[in-house]
Amino acid sequence: MASIWYQTPDPALIDAMSEGTIDEHLGIKITKVGDNYLTGTMPADKRTFQPYGVVHGGANVVLAESLGSIAGAHVIDTNSLLCLGQEVSATHLRPVSSGIVTGTARPIHLGKRSHVWEIRLENDQGKLSCIAKLILAIVPKDPA
Repeated sequence: MASIWYQTPDPALIDAMSEGTIDEHLGIKITKVGDNYLTGTMPADKRTFQPYGVVHGGANVVLAESLGSIAGAHVIDTNSLLCLGQEVSATHLRPVSSGIVTGTARPIHLGKRSHVWEIRLENDQGKLSCIAKLILAIVPKDPA
């Protein structure tokens, strides 16, 4: 299979760019890059929990949107284009109360003006805990 990347994601560089952002605050890390996917993790702990002691649905959405957006930015030429989140939806299937949430973003559609990404989140046992869909708008970078 041919690689989808315009520029192959570099996990160390992505981590450095995440300093001071919500990704750093929630402990999101990029862990694996394949030819057509990007994987990252988020701890299931007090930073990501809701009051009932399970990962907050919003934290799942942050992980999913971060993975899809990072992947999308590496599929395009960011010298001339931007990818901007346009819509995200998530279905929460199983609560996660400990360990690590692992998410994998894969493209469903990579068009000139939009991308559609599917992001599957799993618990430590590899069981699906959330499935998300992210739509990215691909727009020209303002030359100003």
